[in-house]
Amino acid sequence: MQKAPLFPILLVTFINALGFSIVIPFMVIIVLKLGGHEIVYGLLSATFSFFQLIGSPILGDWSDKFGRKKILLLSVGGTFIAWVIFLIGLLLPNQPTSLFSIPLFFIFLGRAIDGITGGNISVANAYVADISAHEDRKKNFGKMAAASNLGIIFGPLLAGILGATPMGNTLPVIATALTSLVAVFVIYFRIHEDKHTDQKAIPTVKLNHLSTVLKLPYVPYFLILYFLIFLGFNFFYVGFPVYAAGALHWSVLQLGIFFAFLSGMMVLVEGPVLTFLAKKFSGASLVITGSIILCICFVLLKFNNIVLIYAGALFFAIGNGIMWPSFVALLSNTGNEHVQGMIQGFAGSAGSLASIIGLISGAFLYHIVGSGLFVITATFMLLIAFAAIPLIKIEKSTTP
Repeated sequence: MQKAPLFPILLVTFINALGFSIVIPFMVIIVLKLGGHEIVYGLLSATFSFFQLIGSPILGDWSDKFGRKKILLLSVGGTFIAWVIFLIGLLLPNQPTSLFSIPLFFIFLGRAIDGITGGNISVANAYVADISAHEDRKKNFGKMAAASNLGIIFGPLLAGILGATPMGNTLPVIATALTSLVAVFVIYFRIHEDKHTDQKAIPTVKLNHLSTVLKLPYVPYFLILYFLIFLGFNFFYVGFPVYAAGALHWSVLQLGIFFAFLSGMMVLVEGPVLTFLAKKFSGASLVITGSIILCICFVLLKFNNIVLIYAGALFFAIGNGIMWPSFVALLSNTGNEHVQGMIQGFAGSAGSLASIIGLISGAFLYHIVGSGLFVITATFMLLIAFAAIPLIKIEKSTTP
């Protein structure tokens, strides 16, 4: 059987990451300019994750029933519409003295629509699982993660260039919408539906309830682990920018360079390095080892030393680069092709729930313990390493 090409879905993943990350550097500035404050920014960030929590399993289930390509088109098309609504919010006149900001309402609405239709990651993962042989899954999911991180590298860089034009923050948002539109055309013309996602091939069982997923072997365990991993990551993503800007007195440029370095190293690890390691070591061993390396990373970030902090970034790239793609590949071995979209959808919801809790509680914890939050995150990663030990047995039972 001829394999479907991987490049189109990698390109879609890159475009999605580029469109998402391009607006990150100045999202808070937009909120403040429209009369919001830090709490509003936090709620805006959580809005996307909240609605993704609802939409991800639905889109995953639909992708099992109606095909990956159709739902990818729906999802990315929804993202395009969401950014158009976001742009309208920017262009509307703002009344700073009013109790209710119409532009902010449109921006929240845009983020909500992007969230509820933003299940393209889980659907894309299910598509990769469909077209990949079991022995190629760690390698292919590594390429997916590398494509995403490559988009995250270029997104903030492009935002800085476009934001410096006379159009200010408006031009990067237009660019974000256009990248989503490009992704729509790539999906329509380049993604080919896998025959396993044909609706006629789906068993006559109800696949629209969480209880159905939880009855599948090992899936509850994977969802819990998925949740814990995302929770730890969100502690880092909410805490480190505040730590860098406050305690370390970094500028926006310094912070951008740091994340560009981190993402660049992750592209390297998730590409050629993981491809090599996947041939030598089991997925479970890579998950456990990566979690321990991440534990070391977060301890290093606590020290106010530029060398140790960048060493921490390197450890983050290595740990996350070998752990996360390996974990997603193991998750894709559960169930079969008829329920893979639903499994990935509920896994995405577990990640969204962890993002909501992590963003809010992480900010609260940082306010109390400061950089001690990184020690808490390191402890989380150590617990995940121990919790991942059963993966050794699970991998042997689920690998053909």
